[in-house]
Amino acid sequence: MKELIEHIAKALVDHPDKVEVKEIAGEKTLIYELRVGQGDLGKVIGKEGRTAKSIRAIISAAAMKQGKRAQLEILE
Repeated sequence: MKELIEHIAKALVDHPDKVEVKEIAGEKTLIYELRVGQGDLGKVIGKEGRTAKSIRAIISAAAMKQGKRAQLEILE
């Protein structure tokens, strides 16, 4: 799933080489920290947060198939 988040984020930003995703796996929860380059945060969050909500929905659905919960933190 980490690769999926990276792929989506790199397609959205101006500086794809600065995109980093860190996965923190717990027993029942997966936490992903998405870091983007300076000035790219708005592109990943999107207008009114719609892009971020869509990304979160995708990873949440994928995690449910594994019987886990997923949380995405977006950082600059």
